[in-house]
Amino acid sequence: MDWNEQHDELTPAEPPVEETSELVPEPVPVSPPTPEPVAEVEPEPVPEPEFDPEPEPEEKTSLLKKEISFRRKPKQPKQPKARQEKAPRQRGSGLKKEISLPSFGRKKGPLDEDLAPEPEKKARASRRQRAGKERSSGSAKRSKRLVGLKIGGSQLAAARIVNNGVPELVQVAREPLGTGIVVGGELREPERLAEELKAFFRKHKLPRQGVRLGIANNRIGVRMFEIAGIDDPKQLENAIRFRAQEALPIPIEEAVLDYHVLGERTDDDGQVVRKILLVVAYRELIDRYVAACKKAGLRLSGIDLEAFALLRALGEPLGEDAPASDAALVVVAIGHDRSTFAVSDGRVCEFTRVLDWGGATLDVAIARELNCAPSEAEPVKRELTLAAANVPDGLTQDQADRAREAVRRQLQTFARELVSSLQFYQNQPGSLGIGEIVITGGTAHLGGVADELQRLIGVRVAVGDPLLRVKLGKKLREADEQLGSLAVAIGLGIED
Repeated sequence: MDWNEQHDELTPAEPPVEETSELVPEPVPVSPPTPEPVAEVEPEPVPEPEFDPEPEPEEKTSLLKKEISFRRKPKQPKQPKARQEKAPRQRGSGLKKEISLPSFGRKKGPLDEDLAPEPEKKARASRRQRAGKERSSGSAKRSKRLVGLKIGGSQLAAARIVNNGVPELVQVAREPLGTGIVVGGELREPERLAEELKAFFRKHKLPRQGVRLGIANNRIGVRMFEIAGIDDPKQLENAIRFRAQEALPIPIEEAVLDYHVLGERTDDDGQVVRKILLVVAYRELIDRYVAACKKAGLRLSGIDLEAFALLRALGEPLGEDAPASDAALVVVAIGHDRSTFAVSDGRVCEFTRVLDWGGATLDVAIARELNCAPSEAEPVKRELTLAAANVPDGLTQDQADRAREAVRRQLQTFARELVSSLQFYQNQPGSLGIGEIVITGGTAHLGGVADELQRLIGVRVAVGDPLLRVKLGKKLREADEQLGSLAVAIGLGIED
């Protein structure tokens, strides 16, 4: 049974949408909900909304007419409070250091093993000792070399980056991936993937060590919450496990989780309140990818969410002393059969969702209009542009116009998905206004796609530059290869 049928809380069903040619948001004032009271050291179980709870439908209101705010939400007047001492954000949180999800690479076992503090402390001490030996032997530079690996629905993409000061992109590679191996982010045929990875790394002479794998799936949940009054590391981990168990839509023994402390503050009662970023995924989902990579002879240095990698590649992180931004950065990577949607405040990923829409949707739409196979429609899509009435090779003017209209209709559907996701994000406490939407991926480079989405949504839409954070190596300086579909792989290779 499909994950979305069992657990629609991670991918909320969208309310009915009225068809319209443009997305014209009507300003509607939104007031943030009153903050929840601070929990005690031994919190009583309090039911909380699960990942991506289903938004309440609004009667007789089209999604296209709901508000997308361009400014920070107005705050309700507060009673005078004692001055709070704020601790600086931990360096490396969110955009500056992804969650490497070390537990994803472990064998199936109780969650206590994933969160046990003492073994983790010993492991960290052992790693520090090894790192010291590497530095003394002059091998520290090798630990900064990463290969970002994205396994998509239609291709494998890799980016080799040397992280020494400014990240340097020294090699890129991509190859088509056999149909049916990965569908909607789910690995269906691990044996075939292992063989494809072997051939891919051998052909492009990519290092098999220091590989960081990206994943994106609706069976992965991201959540932020606060925990107050707990200083002991072991008690903090137990409290996080307790909160995770409340929100998990799956049995806890079937899940793996990882968390990161984003920052801390002191409340009115003098208690330390820590902000936690929690990532939860099905263990079986992760184990399949880990097993395939291991069989291909790859040594994974970590597993990261594609949303985090996108934000690292396409958004310059704010410095420690930089003022908070009033506008959120929204990044959308349009893949083959799905798109990754991520929102950041400039420091951390605040919201992410995987949309069931990709470039293959346009192939099918064009194929139906021209009465041909989707594989035959794909070259037509690449030549087609929405900015002019061009005629791709082999088509008549009438066929080209019909194909263009089919693309526009599908972009309207995609725009509604984006609007719904933006509204869901802005319904969260502390959400920001939307400054612009940055799109990437092969489909993002089709002529006129960004302008059409901007017209439909009413928010500035720009094609992102995946080379924003990196400098090109000597061998890539003359390269004119389109790098849009490599944005995730590049972000995976960046180590901040």
